[in-house]
Amino acid sequence: MSPGYTHAVGKACRELGLPLLPGVATGSEIMMAQEDGYSSLKFFPAMQAGGTAMLKAWQGPFGEVKFCPTGGITPANAAEFLSLSNVLCVGGSWLTPADAVAQGDWALITQLAREAVALKGK
Repeated sequence: MSPGYTHAVGKACRELGLPLLPGVATGSEIMMAQEDGYSSLKFFPAMQAGGTAMLKAWQGPFGEVKFCPTGGITPANAAEFLSLSNVLCVGGSWLTPADAVAQGDWALITQLAREAVALKGK
């Protein structure tokens, strides 16, 4: 996952055999990533860059592109993102709170992950 995308990043990942989910926030960035063969993209920062309204607007001109929105995604708004046909998944820091990671509270992180999986069905 990358917060942005450049041709150099895409080329380096391909040459190294690394999977890449390029980050985009504009139509031009989507087009650049598509030129390089990427059709699954990270939408970042999702809330600050237009949220679900932007993803809905992109459904027409970029209908074949699928997104993983991150940046401002919470349990309260994740289901709205997940309801869109061009959203594969969402990411959010609520899944791994820094204090839970620092304390090794894997039970809490597991619980949060289970709750996140259940969001798709809402």
